[in-house]
Amino acid sequence: MRTFSTLMALVLCVLAQQLSAQSKFSGYMFGDYFYNVARDSGIAAIPRAATGGEKSYQAFQLRRIYFTYDNDISEHFFSRFRLEADQVSNTTDGKIGVAVKDAFLRWKEIFQGSDLVFGIQPTSAYDVSEAAWGYRSLEKTIMDLRGIVPSRDLGAALKGKLDNSGTFGYWVMVANGAGNKPETDKYKRYSLMLSAKPVQNLQVTLYGDYIGAGNRTNPYSTSTPKASVSNAAVTSALFVGYTQPGDFSVGVEGFLQSTMNGFNDATTQSLKSANVIGFSVFGSVSVATDIALVGRYDFFDPNSNSNSKGDSRNYFIGSVAWKPDKNVSIMPNVLVETYEKLPSGHTFAASVTGRMTLYYVFL
Repeated sequence: MRTFSTLMALVLCVLAQQLSAQSKFSGYMFGDYFYNVARDSGIAAIPRAATGGEKSYQAFQLRRIYFTYDNDISEHFFSRFRLEADQVSNTTDGKIGVAVKDAFLRWKEIFQGSDLVFGIQPTSAYDVSEAAWGYRSLEKTIMDLRGIVPSRDLGAALKGKLDNSGTFGYWVMVANGAGNKPETDKYKRYSLMLSAKPVQNLQVTLYGDYIGAGNRTNPYSTSTPKASVSNAAVTSALFVGYTQPGDFSVGVEGFLQSTMNGFNDATTQSLKSANVIGFSVFGSVSVATDIALVGRYDFFDPNSNSNSKGDSRNYFIGSVAWKPDKNVSIMPNVLVETYEKLPSGHTFAASVTGRMTLYYVFL
C-alpha cells in the first residue's frame, strides 16, 4: 500500500507534464457518519455478515476515494490509471492506504465493433447492474458485497457489439482471478457476459465464469493415498433492469456459484458441491427534481445444501437521496440484516445501522 505522500508526489509528477486536450483527471469520494443501533452479541461469529461491529459503535468513515487519470493516446488507444483509498486496507502504521484500482490499455476497434483491453480492469460480472443500481455510494451490488466475483482483475478482455445496432453485446475475459492482488497460482478465471437491450431503457445480461483451483484430498476416500478431487468453481448470474431517466429505475439480479467438492458433509460423510445462491431486488423513484427514494432487498445463502442450515440472511437498504448540487449527494440511510435460526434453535438478533452518507465529485 502507498502512503498519502506517495499519492501526492505522483499527482504532482503528472501535473508537471504538459497535458493535452485528450487527458483528463477525475475523482470522487463517499463516506459516512454511522451508528450501530442494534447488534447480536455474537455478531463476530457470523461469517460474511454485511454489517459488522458492536452495538452503539459510531464513527466517521471514508469508504472510497477515487483519483483517476484518463488519456486518449490516439484515435485507437485509450489508457486509464486509477488510485483508490479506503479504510479497509491500511498502511503498516494504521493510516488510510492507497492502492492501484485500474491500470489498463484499451485498443479501440481492434476489429469492427470490438475493443481489446489489457491490464487491471473492471470485470463484467456486475458492471451493468452496478450502473443500473446507481447507488454504489450506499452499497456494493450483491455479488461484489458477498465476494462472489472481484470488481477488478488482471488480464485481457475482448468486448463489443454482436450486431450493427448494438442491441446485443459480449464481453469475454481471461484473468488471474486474484482481483487487484498479484497472482499466486497457475489457475485462471474464464468469463463471458452477454448483454441485450431488446427495447428502449430495458437491459438484460447473462454472465458465466469458470475458475480453476488445485484439487483437494477427499477425506472419505478408501484408497491409499487418498484420492484427490476437483475444487474448481462455476458462477452464473442473470440481471434484468429497466430505467426511466429522471423518473424511476428497477432491477433484479440473481446468481449461483457452485464449488465442486467444496462442502464437507459430515452427515453423509461425503464431499458435495457447495452452492452459494443470492438475489437482489432494487429500485429508486424520483419524488422531486433533486430527491429520490431508494430501496433494496438481498437474500444470500452461503451454502444451500440441505445439510447446511442456519447460514442464510436477508439484507435491507432504505434511503432518501438528496442532491443539493449535481455533483453532491446527501443520503440518510438505514441498513438492516437478519439471520436464519440455527438448527439448534439459537436465534441471532438483527443488525441495524443508521448512516448519513455524503458523496461528491471533486474533479
